[in-house]
Amino acid sequence: MFNEAHLDTYKAQLRGTLIQPDDAAYDEARKVYNAMIDKRPRLIARCADVADVIASVNFARENQLLLAVRGGGHNGGGLGTCDDGLVIDLSRLRGVRVDAKAHTVRAEGGCTWGDVDHATHAFGMATPAGIISTTGVGGLTLGGGIGHLSRRFGLTIDNLLGVDMVLADGSFVTANAKENADLFWAVRGGGGNFGVVTSFEYRLHPLSTVVAGPTLWPMERSAEVFKWYRDFIGKAPTELNGFFAFLTVPPGPPFPEELHLKKMCGVVWCYSGDPAQAEEALAPVRAMNPALYGVGPMPYPMLQSAFDALYPPGHQWYWRADFVNELPDEAIGLHVEYGAQLPTMQSSMHLYPIDGAVQRVGRKDTPFSYRDARWASVIVGVDPDPANRDRITDWCKNYWDALHPYSAGGAYINFMMDEGEDRVKATYREHYDRLAAIKRQYDPGNLFRVNQNIRPVATA
Repeated sequence: MFNEAHLDTYKAQLRGTLIQPDDAAYDEARKVYNAMIDKRPRLIARCADVADVIASVNFARENQLLLAVRGGGHNGGGLGTCDDGLVIDLSRLRGVRVDAKAHTVRAEGGCTWGDVDHATHAFGMATPAGIISTTGVGGLTLGGGIGHLSRRFGLTIDNLLGVDMVLADGSFVTANAKENADLFWAVRGGGGNFGVVTSFEYRLHPLSTVVAGPTLWPMERSAEVFKWYRDFIGKAPTELNGFFAFLTVPPGPPFPEELHLKKMCGVVWCYSGDPAQAEEALAPVRAMNPALYGVGPMPYPMLQSAFDALYPPGHQWYWRADFVNELPDEAIGLHVEYGAQLPTMQSSMHLYPIDGAVQRVGRKDTPFSYRDARWASVIVGVDPDPANRDRITDWCKNYWDALHPYSAGGAYINFMMDEGEDRVKATYREHYDRLAAIKRQYDPGNLFRVNQNIRPVATA
């Protein structure tokens, strides 16, 4: 453990704030999005700039402190915090700069997707991200980046042009297709294993208005709708994205009062092509006679923030996930069985399509090894009440256990809890050894291990 002289020297190096357990701000500062995670770091460095990040990495390494890195804090497994160690909190690094001529945006490591969308929308552009605007850009990007625009524009990592990083030895590097290309390959899906990313540069696409929103059907039609969706989405134009869900209808607008708190199945659509052609693309959806057709034109940031109020920080979360190649009728039957047992109003199952543009990127081009999968599924148990922790967890685990035999094997790492090394290896498959070799080069001591960890061992 460090001595007070070391700590005083470190504090003097910081432009930001160093928060300790006796400080009034500590309990608020140690919170993460998932209230099921309740950890007590020894130090929280709320970094003001890259120099603070460098000082913090050096202090953790030199004093053999467990180190966690937090951007948006959304990680379900709570991998942005730790007990008794140092948390590098990037939340003050929120700068966003759009280069309208080059169609790029640079976002600092503490940004949320709401920050990025706000800046890019003013120029009529966007880059693919997730589905909740309070999500941090760092965690989502480093794990892959699945969202509303995946079928048309690919994953977030497919639009990542470069990163600035602080490495385990405290050095600052840029990684892109020309500089440190091996490191750039690794961060496009390899998680936070390789350093602290202080800024990301993304490619932008012309996009302002989308035609989007939910369609809902009664639960008793869920098997029929699920089978229709399975057959429809892969043949739909890539401008049309839609993820299937089991849900309890929230008791408020825009949902009609007669549907409030009903368990239903649905699809949340996003048509990102020419709005004049949206009706034609969505005609098969209308033909399925949904109980609610809530699709209409809206600014893209409006869609990205549509779920923010439903999923505020501070709720209990437990989730399990899988990639899926095929959905036989037997698997759909199990989905319907467990989907009808949603334990709380905010619990859900989402099935995200990852075909189209996602599959046009080579399997070896990034660590994201499931380019051949058609969907990424996630089962989420959510509730504000800690008393329901076991209820949501048990439902989620039982649901996942029943469907896992029908999976492709691994899972989207951003949807994983702390599930062990074998699960991480199953997710990276043949890329794991290459990632481990790059890890050995850039972080031989495994300083960055509060993540879906890749151990720094050399390839055979």
